[in-house]
Amino acid sequence: MSKHNHDNDESVITKQNKKEKLDEPPRYRVLLHNDDFTTQDFVVYVLQKIFNHPIEEAIHRMYQVHFEGITIGGVYPYEIAETKANKVIRLAREQDFPFMSTVEKE
Repeated sequence: MSKHNHDNDESVITKQNKKEKLDEPPRYRVLLHNDDFTTQDFVVYVLQKIFNHPIEEAIHRMYQVHFEGITIGGVYPYEIAETKANKVIRLAREQDFPFMSTVEKE
């Protein structure tokens, strides 16, 4: 097996004139939609469990859903938003609620 002596290697150093700017990925809103059957307690639970909102914020957003018909659970990159929306729907169906969650581009 031959050994390579790195002491004699020539190195190429490149200079970067501009810093590359990476674009932020698009953001998506996870929307929660009102219905006439899902309990307010369940909506608060979802906002705390899936979206990590403190109790006061979860209650505020639950009232938005109740009175305005819709609220934003959170804003995320697409894959995370889709995952959270699907978790909401799965949890709702496990509790026999028709609660809906959708994703829209910000």
